[in-house]
Amino acid sequence: MRVWVLHLALIAVLFSAQFWLSPYHTTNLARIMVLAVFAMGYNLAFGYTGLLSLGHALLFAAGMYAASLPAQLWGLSAGPGLILGIAAGGLMAAAVGLLALRTAGVSFMIVTLMFAQAGYLTILYFGATTGGDEGFTIPAASRTFAGFDLSTDTPRFLAALALFTTGLLISLALVRSPFGRTMVAMRENEERSRMLGYNPFTVKLASLTISGLYAGGAGAAYALLFGYAGASFATIQYSILPMLYVLLGGAGTTLGPFLGALLMFALIEAATGLTSAHQFIVGAALVALILFAPKGILGTVRERWARWLP
Repeated sequence: MRVWVLHLALIAVLFSAQFWLSPYHTTNLARIMVLAVFAMGYNLAFGYTGLLSLGHALLFAAGMYAASLPAQLWGLSAGPGLILGIAAGGLMAAAVGLLALRTAGVSFMIVTLMFAQAGYLTILYFGATTGGDEGFTIPAASRTFAGFDLSTDTPRFLAALALFTTGLLISLALVRSPFGRTMVAMRENEERSRMLGYNPFTVKLASLTISGLYAGGAGAAYALLFGYAGASFATIQYSILPMLYVLLGGAGTTLGPFLGALLMFALIEAATGLTSAHQFIVGAALVALILFAPKGILGTVRERWARWLP
């Protein structure tokens, strides 16, 4: 019960934030929630199943372009665009997984990176349609859902909160289910899991596909809520960011991705205001985290004080 109370309390606090934060900070919080959904998907693959991927930018971009291109070319609205984005992310993850999961460890990481780079180059090659590095803005008429204009502050925030809430509760239910326990078993001891009758390839492929659904949904939502799509979202930076969010907040914890995204965003904002070398401050903070809390913030809290955290 206290697990559900904790998660629902966080959702309630986030809902109340629109009443006491400025429009600037409300927009930033909406951005953080969307990126946290991206990190939740990465956490399911890496934190719970042990799949260290550097190709999640491909899944994020797949969802982004699946939603934004039909919106730009044919005026598709936000609802169908989000569904297309989720489906594109899941299908892309399944296609990559069918090939990449024939490898393991560092080889898997390199193969997923190669797929992501191929996706980025493909977007640049078809720049006449995708906009390439410059990207394109999404028409305001396509950024509507159930009559609400997602380009305005309150509908944008509530849409981001709805996506975050759905992703968080599904993630919580999933990791506490028998399949979630199987994912953890694969991470801890794949050979023993195989001896118990589980197929590692099938479990990992399912986990990676679910992770792709999250990444695709986050990419589609980012484009539709903030009105822009571009090739920069397919670069390796957007494969590293969710990994950093998960490592900072705590890999293998349901709330870790949100905490990591929130703290990383706040750290970058604060460091940018202090110096032009803000990446140095961010890097120093991450090194300190690895030295003193290698399991991330919530991972360390769970290990030392709150064993019940999922």
